[in-house]
Amino acid sequence: MADHEAPGGTRPFRFGVVAPIRTDLAAWRDQVRSIADSGYSTLLMPDVQQWQPAPGPTLAVAATLAADLRVGTWVYASPLRPPWSLAWEAHSLSLLTEGRFEMGIGTGRPGIEDELRQLGLPVVTPGERLSQVRDAVTLLRDLDGPDFHTPVVMAVHGPRARAVAVDLADTVTFAGMPGNSRAKIMQMAADFRAIRDVELALHVSVVGDTVSPFMAPPDTDPAALRAADSLLALPSDPTAAIDEVLRRREEGGFSYFVVGANAAAALAPVVAELTGH
Repeated sequence: MADHEAPGGTRPFRFGVVAPIRTDLAAWRDQVRSIADSGYSTLLMPDVQQWQPAPGPTLAVAATLAADLRVGTWVYASPLRPPWSLAWEAHSLSLLTEGRFEMGIGTGRPGIEDELRQLGLPVVTPGERLSQVRDAVTLLRDLDGPDFHTPVVMAVHGPRARAVAVDLADTVTFAGMPGNSRAKIMQMAADFRAIRDVELALHVSVVGDTVSPFMAPPDTDPAALRAADSLLALPSDPTAAIDEVLRRREEGGFSYFVVGANAAAALAPVVAELTGH
């Protein structure tokens, strides 16, 4: 264990799981408890109405199942709700979970415009969606007041979004696409850390040959990601995965790793070995 202790100034590891309700409710409750028992820090919900009940109520239920488990969105899509509604829900979840909620927020997945049209919502520009993110976080800070702080996780990619995250985020994840090289994401991380020291997270949609369907496109090719040394993938072998997670923190400062529920058991030995170190 001592070999994995975080050097001075390095953030300790933590791990989260994106676990929408894909089964009956009783099985999902058991899954949440298993995720908590495996040492994962955070149970996360995507913001897609076709997959599950709404994130807010679902996370409130999840928080009652394990006293030490944090909960969060991965991530709210800013154009789906008015900023005041997002802020109110996030602040309410913080209060109801006694500070265990983390608001993940971004401007929406690729193709969000089609979802907005289906829902009868305005199709706004990327710049307007980014302004909605800023407004939601600003309103959240107003609701939290001086004595409370809801952590904000921002999913960013372009320079404008990264600039907003410098001002607002507690944790940042870079919304990488399958074609993004390791070098590109590592450079984003280095550039960001040169301006502000925040927790950096990685969205890992593939573990071994297991693709998390709610975290990756259906045509994702695990072999191609491995061949490209992609940051979207981790080995399923625990020893190899530990080495790779350590490498990513050393080279890029990434200390928070988020995987899909269907890969949680495979990475449980990694979580047990590295959490808090």
